[in-house]
Amino acid sequence: MSDATQTKVTHNPLPNKERTKLPRQRVPEQDAEIRAHNFCEVNLGFPPDQARQESLRCIECPKPGCVMKCPVSVDVRAVIDLILAEDYLGAAAKVREDNALPAITGRVCPVEDQCESGCVLGKKGEPVGIAYLERFVADWERESGQFGLPKTAPSTGKKVGIIGSGPAGLACAGDLIQMGHKVHVFEALHELGGVLVYGIPEFRLPKEIVRHEIDVLRRRGVEFETNVVVGKTVTVDELTNDEGFDALFIATGAGLPRFLNIPGEHLNGVYSANEFLTRENLMRAYRFPEYDEPLYPCKDRDVIVVGGGNTAMDAVRSALRLGAKSASIYYRRTEIEMPARVEEVHHAKDEGVHFEMLVNPVEFLGDEKGNLTAVRCIRQELGEPDDSGRRSPVPIKGSEFVAPCAVAIIAAGTSANPLIQSTTPDLAITKRGYISANDDTLATSKPGVFAGGDIVTGGATVILAMGAGRKAAKSIDDYLKGLVQIAN
Repeated sequence: MSDATQTKVTHNPLPNKERTKLPRQRVPEQDAEIRAHNFCEVNLGFPPDQARQESLRCIECPKPGCVMKCPVSVDVRAVIDLILAEDYLGAAAKVREDNALPAITGRVCPVEDQCESGCVLGKKGEPVGIAYLERFVADWERESGQFGLPKTAPSTGKKVGIIGSGPAGLACAGDLIQMGHKVHVFEALHELGGVLVYGIPEFRLPKEIVRHEIDVLRRRGVEFETNVVVGKTVTVDELTNDEGFDALFIATGAGLPRFLNIPGEHLNGVYSANEFLTRENLMRAYRFPEYDEPLYPCKDRDVIVVGGGNTAMDAVRSALRLGAKSASIYYRRTEIEMPARVEEVHHAKDEGVHFEMLVNPVEFLGDEKGNLTAVRCIRQELGEPDDSGRRSPVPIKGSEFVAPCAVAIIAAGTSANPLIQSTTPDLAITKRGYISANDDTLATSKPGVFAGGDIVTGGATVILAMGAGRKAAKSIDDYLKGLVQIAN
């Protein structure tokens, strides 16, 4: 059946011309003044009637750009049609054929740069709210207590180990279990989810959601083991030579924080965003003293976060919820160049976060007890584009100023943790310390060992890591079936 014929089989009663006139539905949100003081979820999700109204807007393109722009290739048209048929469980199962974590991506995926950027409606108006619809079916599935599970192939008898339970590892696990392989995921920390649990705050991605998506994978047959630090507890070679794994996928992420390398970073009150968010999220510091993991006090203090990405937004909005007297973003370029999602910036502003653009810290200042008291900064202007294509900031002479603060959080990116690389001598790495993997197959220099996500590319988004996990699963499946000889 051709695409043109398929478009006629639909549960949408409206002609295309009428669909294009429908306004995009606005997802309900917690009031900004209230949510700025709690860790409850900001976006509340579509109820069924809004999900239907938003689904009616899809014009069912013969060659859907939304699918082509999605790193995990979700069949958006089919999912939307199932929503219109009110087969929400079927829609959840359809999503999970390509996306192992729909309730997560429906909350944190930068859809404006991915699926929604390929929606035809976006050329003259607003695209279909794809992420909100994806979240709707995943939430309906969870709240109904049912499971929309895709079909699984017969067992192959092959055993695959996945190192890391972040988005790349979980996506790879979902595809491999669906292909009929046995899958065992190793996690270094005491809770599963990687950056999904230690890096993203509760108000943006509740831990309950992550746990549920992992439980769905467990129900599908994936095995999980925590507190296993590969490189210390066990090595890559021991897993392949002694533990009987037929293939491995390394998906450990890039969790080593970067600092600014300026004077005063040793002072009490200066954090990396990684440490700050890990303490807040995984160790529940936001519930101190109920949980005995305090953060250096933000309450009634001035907090400055250095950076302009989603991690910076997560940190500054968390500081506000921890009672900061003021919470500010200091970024060395303009708002136009900020890599953070537009929605996150909008939410931060609504909640009262202050933004200082074209500013760069040059020194942290402290008192005689070693506590942070202020940060010395210099104002900047934009010069010529750098290697990334963004205009490089240039300091303005004589523009230095001092801003008081008791807490400073550095959200300047991350780099690769070297543990696995240093304990696997024949594993090739790049000049920057990341694992070297073939662009097309994600095969490493070790036969049967694959790697993907941030440990290969450096810090990126959840959905791009998941795309890498899916690519690795396909290559591992080919390798285990002996279809191809894969080598880096």
